[in-house]
Amino acid sequence: MKLQSLTLACLGIVAVAAVAYAADAKKTDAPAVQLPPGWTAEEMQRCIKAGTPGEGQARLMKDVGTWAGKSTVWMAPGMDPLVGEVTAEYSPVMDGRYVRCEMSGNCPMMGPFQGLALFGFDNVSKKFVASMVDNHSTGIMQGEGELARDGKTINWEYVANCPREQKPVTLRQVETATSPTTKTLEMFALDPKSGDEFKMMSIEFTKK
Repeated sequence: MKLQSLTLACLGIVAVAAVAYAADAKKTDAPAVQLPPGWTAEEMQRCIKAGTPGEGQARLMKDVGTWAGKSTVWMAPGMDPLVGEVTAEYSPVMDGRYVRCEMSGNCPMMGPFQGLALFGFDNVSKKFVASMVDNHSTGIMQGEGELARDGKTINWEYVANCPREQKPVTLRQVETATSPTTKTLEMFALDPKSGDEFKMMSIEFTKK
């Protein structure tokens, strides 16, 4: 915990220093800002660029708004699907650097569902990132995604602890923008018995 707190404190100091550096750099009559020991101006600019919203964040902002969806869930290969309705509310946070998603619906086997997700685009790794929690679990699902060449599809890979297998498992999700106001989410998992991949969930969303 001490190491984590120290790391977060250092990141906060660097962020504040970068903002101050950027602000003073715009003032032609302002004295030069002293860089931290061992830092170069180029390294400071990298920090500023890493914290500046760009194309990746703009891609996420397209989701801002309210979406209504129809969900189809397969608990295992060959089983009849469970069909339900879901609503997702996307809103920008941290001055457009991230998007928060609150999802609600009903799971026929487990009851009312509530989910909360935070999406971002990491300017350093050049990948989309996500963290998700819901009222049907106690773990945090973490994901990374990459935009396909078509510019419409984000291929996600999530890792979560599986209560059935009692270990981390990897889930694959394909998020496709089919139009400016419609999109689909398809999630795939490995069947523990056969080891084959199967579609476990599909959601068809329409923006209100």
